[in-house]
Amino acid sequence: MEALLAQVDYWHWLILAGILLLIEMLAPSFFFLWLAIAAAVTGIVMLAIPGLDWQYQLVIFSGLSVVSIALFRRYQRRNPELTDQPTLNRRGEQYIGRTFTLDQPIVNRDGSLRVDDSTWRIAGDDLPAGTRVTVTGVNGVVLQVARATD
Repeated sequence: MEALLAQVDYWHWLILAGILLLIEMLAPSFFFLWLAIAAAVTGIVMLAIPGLDWQYQLVIFSGLSVVSIALFRRYQRRNPELTDQPTLNRRGEQYIGRTFTLDQPIVNRDGSLRVDDSTWRIAGDDLPAGTRVTVTGVNGVVLQVARATD
């Protein structure tokens, strides 16, 4: 096995980069793109230093993979994608500001609320059934509510 790994040349890394780019095109996730870039850079390093041991090649590839993915995730956190539907995949946040009537009382700051076609856990001040509440926030899967002011 080690003899086979010792025969890895620059073009093997470039082929791997191409395969990873193909996977990225078939399953776009921006994950395989960074692996492909790391493989391509490793291939370029191999072109510049032809006799590099396979252990160093793997260290270069894995290091570049981790660094490129970490840098992209950092960039993505600092520059979130702008959209016209920012709460599309955050269902609970879609209810913020809406007013509902409690079917069951809130006891010990815990209760449940029927919202459209589902039941949500809610947290807020203790209130009797029939009270109108407004959703003020979301904590995980629990809607934060307060007595409606209308």
